[in-house]
Amino acid sequence: MRAVILDLDALTDLECDGHRVVFNAAFAAHGLPIRWSVPRYRQLLTLRDERQRVVAELRKRCVGTECDVLTEMLADEICATKAMMFEEMILDVGLAPRQGLVDLVMDAFAAGIPVCVVTRGRRSWAEALVRQLVGDGLVETIVTADDVMSADPTEAYQLALRELGVSPQQAIAISGSAAGLRTATSAGLATILVGGDVAAPRDVAAAAAIRADYAGAEPLGIATCERLLTQWWTSKPAKTPSAA
Repeated sequence: MRAVILDLDALTDLECDGHRVVFNAAFAAHGLPIRWSVPRYRQLLTLRDERQRVVAELRKRCVGTECDVLTEMLADEICATKAMMFEEMILDVGLAPRQGLVDLVMDAFAAGIPVCVVTRGRRSWAEALVRQLVGDGLVETIVTADDVMSADPTEAYQLALRELGVSPQQAIAISGSAAGLRTATSAGLATILVGGDVAAPRDVAAAAAIRADYAGAEPLGIATCERLLTQWWTSKPAKTPSAA
């Protein structure tokens, strides 16, 4: 193993402790008596994107035949407000690293194995957040939305591999969500799911391991990552050579 690639959700519960908090502030800014709890927000995460989640919440609370038109307009306004507030608030909401994360990053640093973080967020706030969560000088590179040219979510991982100079077989990915797990495995990476909700049985089958956090009886260190990487690639069926 020559690299560890984490998505930003693997560092902290960015959805529930970050995006949810900013959305609640956006609702308040629009004078709406809506405050998402963690359980309610986790329910809404089954929907594909933020706008759908806002629309679903507004429709649940709306009465009247004209509701749909008003709901769509209001959802756009709320999402715009949230996007504007996010960069201003995200470093001040008190995000904490997942339990045991810093130990893994320090273990990788001591072993000379570079760590990369990939995110769909902008560099303007993501870089500062990574430093806030794990400290300075411990992450080799950060790939953000500013660095990729297409909407293909796997491109960030492909760019990370190129910048690290490694193949998928030489790196382990760690994701903090089922969606991130699917993206990383689609990029050809053995992927550990940490702290994320498993959305479907296929996610369990695809993961190299599923863990509540990085700590526990067997902390997730570099030796464990190397073992899981080997096991994942060993378990993949060999490709049958095509006939000449």
